[in-house]
Amino acid sequence: MMEYIVEGYLWVFKNILWLNILFGVLLVFFERRNPTSTWLWLMALTFLPGIGFILYLFIGQDLSKKKMFRLKEEEDRCFRNIVLVQEKEMMKDEYNFSNPNFIKHEDLIKMHLMNSESFFSEDNHVDLYFSGEEKFEALLESMSNAKKYIHMQYYIFKSDNIGMKIINMLTKKAREGVEVKVLFDGMGGRKLAKNCFNDLKAAGGEVAVFFPPFVPLISLRINYRNHRKICIIDGEEAYVGGFNIGDEYLGLSKKFGYWRDTHIKIRGSAIAGLQWRFFLDWRFATNKDTGNCDVYLSENKYTGHMGIQIVSSGPDSKWPSIKDGYLKMISNAKEKVYIQTPYFIPDDSIFEALKLAGLSGLDVRVMIPCKPDHPFVYWASMSYIGELLLAGVKFYTYERGFLHSKVVLMDDFVSSVGTANLDIRSFKLNFEVNAFIYDENINLGMTEQFIEDLNYCKEITIEEYNKRSKIVKIKESFSRLLSPIL
Repeated sequence: MMEYIVEGYLWVFKNILWLNILFGVLLVFFERRNPTSTWLWLMALTFLPGIGFILYLFIGQDLSKKKMFRLKEEEDRCFRNIVLVQEKEMMKDEYNFSNPNFIKHEDLIKMHLMNSESFFSEDNHVDLYFSGEEKFEALLESMSNAKKYIHMQYYIFKSDNIGMKIINMLTKKAREGVEVKVLFDGMGGRKLAKNCFNDLKAAGGEVAVFFPPFVPLISLRINYRNHRKICIIDGEEAYVGGFNIGDEYLGLSKKFGYWRDTHIKIRGSAIAGLQWRFFLDWRFATNKDTGNCDVYLSENKYTGHMGIQIVSSGPDSKWPSIKDGYLKMISNAKEKVYIQTPYFIPDDSIFEALKLAGLSGLDVRVMIPCKPDHPFVYWASMSYIGELLLAGVKFYTYERGFLHSKVVLMDDFVSSVGTANLDIRSFKLNFEVNAFIYDENINLGMTEQFIEDLNYCKEITIEEYNKRSKIVKIKESFSRLLSPIL
């Protein structure tokens, strides 16, 4: 009997060993990952046989970009045609900018147009929201005024008080004949009540899940989550930013307390970029045609004067477009770079750009939370700070509650706000969307809020940073090793 048990264990061990070798070959020759990430996974597979294999299944799989995200030409032609026309004009220097300040940032605009097919529009107006109360109040009002359609996409969607307010409003509008489509992420929506969308569906609304869990509450795909937060109403108003849907975003969480975030409402032609993004994600999640896209583009003549590009990135993207935008902003800055991010795990390019900006005498400030919601991510973030402090970059921890804002400000004209954190996960592993805004008033508004937030911050000085205990330094060093997969 013992002999059979031993043979069984040997058989399992041999097969795990072969599986480790197989995954190692896949990592090196087929997935073509970042070398640091590749070495980390090879070490996990080699020194943690079995455990490394399970970890790889959960968080190490790569996506087949060609197979999983193939687009239908007839569905996105109405959006892409305007991009192709603008791209041709800009590359030939035939595009006429209405504002001379736009010309100063033509290289950033062209880059987004080329690497993310991000149409540049100049007729936009933006409203800023810095608290959950004002954001949800505005969103509910916009939804109540909907006449044609509401398209909503969120990473986290909960069926708590604010969640049910949103769902009830969607149901009411569906009963009035408004087209309602709701898309949420399979992991972010795992706490939704089982039947919370029943009335909405009965009223004619549609609900879809992006990468639904394998079994309830358990997802085998920890990476590649749809982290976008988008809502489009009638093609006339659209929301994008950091707020998900849940009571904690109203500051009602005992763990986090006050929730500081940034969200925007857009009116103008830039809405088409968010509509395009929503339809691509919707078709992937449902495998349903979207029909004639032209009917979703508003014919209103906008009167705003702000330049905006909607930039998306994810595992399906050829380029890490949002990260490239951040990098370009930091590299092009002449006076200041202000950053708010809940997770600060820069890759080498962003790290070096921030260091050079600091050494060049620019006013570079980074604000992160003092309350970590993911300890390993927090410790990894802290490990990057020391060298940047020496280079002149200033770091602050937000002490009032939890800082979830994803904002990058460059000088007095360019701003980025959306869903992408300043970390490797947002750069490569999650589906994200940001608005890059070219306007001095919006930049000033977010700069003033940044300065206001400093009243609730504690600056991290190099003296205090060097006083960290050995245990903390060990945690930081270990977490930094894991940073490519955090």
